[in-house]
Amino acid sequence: MGLRINDVVPNLDLTTDQGSFKLHDFIGDKWTILFSHPKDFTPVCTTEFGAVAQLADEWKKRNTQVIGLSVDGVEEHTKWKGDIESYSGAKATFPIIADKDLAVAKALDMLPANAYLPDGRTANDTATVRVVFIFSPDKKLQLQLTYPMSIGRNFAEVLRALDALQATYGKPIATPANWTHGQDVIVAMSLDNEAAKAKFGSIDIKLPYLRTTKFPG
Repeated sequence: MGLRINDVVPNLDLTTDQGSFKLHDFIGDKWTILFSHPKDFTPVCTTEFGAVAQLADEWKKRNTQVIGLSVDGVEEHTKWKGDIESYSGAKATFPIIADKDLAVAKALDMLPANAYLPDGRTANDTATVRVVFIFSPDKKLQLQLTYPMSIGRNFAEVLRALDALQATYGKPIATPANWTHGQDVIVAMSLDNEAAKAKFGSIDIKLPYLRTTKFPG
């Protein structure tokens, strides 16, 4: 069974192009995005790693670190970063996990338990390793997105989702469809109208069960 929302991520042993460490040690007290790929030197993945590199300042503003995963080794990762940086014009300063034996992919249920790598494999053999995980500082899974190989991920949406997670984390609010940072938020149904007014000052009752308030951040 894979990770579910609010599960604590296993404290996996990771080998990366920036050394070896435990996943929990890497997370530390930060928000963490783990994004995975089926193979180095593939076109869609190169554009995605480049997009993540270009957002370095945005991740930092949000006390967030990123770590990639690809089912190849450290040597390939190091060489691939040259292509990523050449394509994107940005330094790829984040580590990339080497997962040649599929240990991490299987532990996080990105591949079937009986998956294996045939000789001369292509990215199609590990196509399901196309996941984005967002972990909170308490090491719990907060969001998971899975994409097919043919569709490049929208990291502007990942950034938007991260903003929403951080805005609502531990607070009695939710975000509506298409919410962006600073827009009004939804008051949790756990608060009645009086409690909501006491906490937020004022609320807009659009429907008995749909009440909004100014973003408290």
